[in-house]
Amino acid sequence: MKLATLTAVIALTTGAAFANPMVGGAPMLETRNIVENAVNSADHTTLVAAVQAADLVDALQGPGPLTVFAPVNAAFDALPAGTVDTLLQPENKGTLQKVLTAHVVAGDLTGEDLMRRARNSPDGFFHMQTLSGDALSAQMRGRTLWIYDESGNAGRVTISDVNQSNGVIHVVDSVLLPR
Repeated sequence: MKLATLTAVIALTTGAAFANPMVGGAPMLETRNIVENAVNSADHTTLVAAVQAADLVDALQGPGPLTVFAPVNAAFDALPAGTVDTLLQPENKGTLQKVLTAHVVAGDLTGEDLMRRARNSPDGFFHMQTLSGDALSAQMRGRTLWIYDESGNAGRVTISDVNQSNGVIHVVDSVLLPR
């Protein structure tokens, strides 16, 4: 029997909870909030720097619950040259706040919630309003969950259900931009 299967059997028979997935080489502890976990992920250093520059640390450490679609560093690197540096400048704080809060939805939406709601929707999309007031939509393509921004750009959920004390993180491979 494979170790993962054996671990699952033991957890089911003993009632033990499954641990969060590792993200960016770091354990993600359910007892920590979104910021406390994100700062440990080597894959989210750009996101953390942006959250700090936008003065959103307190908001993401609050009680929530929040669902965060967290772009990896490579997603920020894929933006046009100079975009991140420009957003991080103090005079662009409002724009940076809008971009970042366009990745956050009020509530605790698990991957299963998103998939089920997308599958059961007449148009195949589960539509959400972000804290910025913008729209995101979740869609299933085969067995993969995708998140779309208002312009139709899509980010693939690469790691879902990273539970936090104040919500849940879903890692995405794209920056989702408001209009």
